[in-house]
Amino acid sequence: MAFESLSDKLQNVFKNLRGKGRLSEADVKASLKEVKMALLEADVSFKVVKQFIKAVEERAIGADVMNSLTPGQQVIKIVHEELIRLMGSETTELKLNNSGITVLMMMGLQGAGKTTTAAKLAGKLKAKGKRPLLVACDVYRPAAIKQLQVNGEKQGVEVFTMGENQKPVNIAKGAYEYARKNGFNVVLLDTAGRLHIDEDMMKELQEIRENLQIDQTLLTVDAMTGQDAVNVATAFEEKIGIDGVILTKLDGDTRGGAALSIKAVTGKPILYVGMGEKLSDLEQFYPDRMASRILGMGDVLTLIEKAQETVDEEKAKAMTQKLKKAQFGFDDYLESMNQMKKMGGLSSVLAMMPGLGSQMKGIEDAIDEKKMARTEAIILSMTPKERSNPEILNPSRKHRIARGAGVDIAEVNRLVKQFEQMRKMMKQMPGMMGGGKFGKRGRFKFPF
Repeated sequence: MAFESLSDKLQNVFKNLRGKGRLSEADVKASLKEVKMALLEADVSFKVVKQFIKAVEERAIGADVMNSLTPGQQVIKIVHEELIRLMGSETTELKLNNSGITVLMMMGLQGAGKTTTAAKLAGKLKAKGKRPLLVACDVYRPAAIKQLQVNGEKQGVEVFTMGENQKPVNIAKGAYEYARKNGFNVVLLDTAGRLHIDEDMMKELQEIRENLQIDQTLLTVDAMTGQDAVNVATAFEEKIGIDGVILTKLDGDTRGGAALSIKAVTGKPILYVGMGEKLSDLEQFYPDRMASRILGMGDVLTLIEKAQETVDEEKAKAMTQKLKKAQFGFDDYLESMNQMKKMGGLSSVLAMMPGLGSQMKGIEDAIDEKKMARTEAIILSMTPKERSNPEILNPSRKHRIARGAGVDIAEVNRLVKQFEQMRKMMKQMPGMMGGGKFGKRGRFKFPF
């Protein structure tokens, strides 16, 4: 999970701060030394860490903090504000032309997920009412064109290709003419990547820029490469110029150093982050929401937006009623796991819920793809009465269910325990969501 190790370390530092009634200058400096080590271990640029700690220290040792009734919380507030500033303060929107065609050039090294990201972005633009055209300009990587066509088809977006025997610049020009004649208003050029930055690659991108009006150059970088991602961004900015960055594979990067360094080092904003392999797993980057996630404060707005996009509201209402009447059974448990899966998995949802992430440690594996089939087998081995009334599950019934599902009795016991934890969590969710209405942000209530 993104920032997991950094988040855990920072929360431990702040837990100690909160426990102190008064703070001395030495307390603040000792805590910030731990914050500094946590950021360096998260692969954040040393120069960035140095500047960040200096900015926090100057504010944290001020009279306003030292004389505060809650100095620990004041320091955390300062760290939160400085993290937001580090990542760009304001959310940067993709600039699209109000009239005519917007041309977006997707760039990046091979393996960064550029082709998949181009399709993800095209799907997002289509959902906003645009008519995007994906363009296969990568004529070198085997099956690159086919990959774009398959992903384009899944997104319902047309893909323009002239095959592998054409120069990328000619494909780009041909695509623009095709878009103009056929009513497309956004052209996404999926250019070729290389295993490393080389002159031929840069010349090809420069040639496309010289022969076509490019509105935005978007660099796709792999978050898991840490400082290398920042170096790649710096090189592309010097040679081609970049307007924005899309960070991929952030869900698999427990450190998160790239996300915290790129804006500070290159001056270029992060526009989107890839949070999974599905074509829907592309999130707009909000510095304030990301800072809250890092500090374990949750990210309720993104959670509500995900719910709006993926959760069936009628089913959610029915489940809320069952919870209120204490009728939530194993059939509902299966349905809720499927809904969670659509929202990016249980661990992703828990990370966005203030105060619940730490409470619910240990049930994330209940929604693991590999374990879902076994969980389903256990539930389907129960009688309808057992599924709707879990309280009747005595040891003999559990042994019968284990035999029916072909699993050990310990797995059945574990599932029953997880079910109880899940039911407890789900009881809190409707209250948070203002009675199950996902659309009314103003009614959101924190679970503490």
